[in-house]
Amino acid sequence: MNRTDRLYAIVEALRAVAPRPLSARRLAERFEVSTRTIERDLSSLQQTGVPVWAEPGRTGGYCLDPAHTLPPLGLTVEEALAVTIGLGMLASSPFGAEASAALGKVLAVMDGSRAEETRALAARVHLLQGDPPAPAPDGFSDVLRAGTVLRLRYRDRAGALTEREVEPQGYVGRDGTWYLIAWCRTRGAIRAFRGDRIVAAEPTGERPPRRELTAANLDIPYGDLRPVFQP
Repeated sequence: MNRTDRLYAIVEALRAVAPRPLSARRLAERFEVSTRTIERDLSSLQQTGVPVWAEPGRTGGYCLDPAHTLPPLGLTVEEALAVTIGLGMLASSPFGAEASAALGKVLAVMDGSRAEETRALAARVHLLQGDPPAPAPDGFSDVLRAGTVLRLRYRDRAGALTEREVEPQGYVGRDGTWYLIAWCRTRGAIRAFRGDRIVAAEPTGERPPRRELTAANLDIPYGDLRPVFQP
């Protein structure tokens, strides 16, 4: 986690328990940094105007002004359960860490009793699945946001390692496996790259030309291509 993300996450952690305090030690353990780093981060937040103050005493720590908290998120228990299950299904995907963080933020800003009921119901829902695929390399979920050509090191099904430049177009998930869909400059065509076979993905900084992606490009042998979000 970079420092900017950690500063935001510290505010979210304090907001989740406000007006109760959190000690610097607890925050340091949570974000796997030193207590001194947390104290510097909190000082930076105070200097930018975030209403954080220190509460002295054995049970003291750092508090966030309750007025700075968000109003409770108005989801019903059923809606919150659907969000919880949906994000939980992404746990073994390239977006697992982001999904877990998003779920924590949703529950943190829900009404307390509804959040507790949602947690209790979600604990009774299980997914039956085989072994999860090997994890994708760090940064795999960032490639679309980067919007640049990638230099991939990719291991094919025979185990051969190749290097190529690709233009990311999107992701497809199927049977628990996630694929990076990209225009492969080596092949001169759209290709699907299994996330667990990507050894490394390095942004080049080059902006690729815009290409139209359709289901026909993917040559999917069965099933319908369905977007996860319909604006």
